[in-house]
Amino acid sequence: HSLALRLDGTVVAWGDNTYGQTTVPASATNVVAIAAGGSHSLALLLNGTVIAWGSNASGQQTVPASATNVVAIAAGDNYSLALNADGTLVAWGGLLPPPATATNVVAIAAGGNHALALRADGLLIAWGANYYGQTAVPGLATNVVGIAAGGDHSLALLADGTLVCWGANYF
Repeated sequence: HSLALRLDGTVVAWGDNTYGQTTVPASATNVVAIAAGGSHSLALLLNGTVIAWGSNASGQQTVPASATNVVAIAAGDNYSLALNADGTLVAWGGLLPPPATATNVVAIAAGGNHALALRADGLLIAWGANYYGQTAVPGLATNVVGIAAGGDHSLALLADGTLVCWGANYF
């Protein structure tokens, strides 16, 4: 399924709706960011709260109370992430909790069954499924300024403009 955020802060969704992931709730107003997971969807509201809809098989819809003053969201196959303004991470659903080293976080990315967190000091933290090495951050991934995650791979943009990629390379 896919999501789009309109300029007026509303969400449009289309595609597979087997679990209600494209049935946007009426409470999805004043939305500033969206994330589409495997069978669930997230919206970050202007007031820093998160709403979720779609599958709740692994608890994807149950946004924890600790997700307050949220500044970023990400959704994986069966889990969700929220980044609070104070640099703390909140994870819920079917992913292992973030490691203790995931502090002072400034960016997050959700892969299929793995996640990435970028700390303010440029250190990249990865956890979750590692079937293809997608959480084995290479030593050359230092001075990271941007991150992204795919189904079974991870990417880091370095301060010098270099892109480092690891994990599945079956295409």
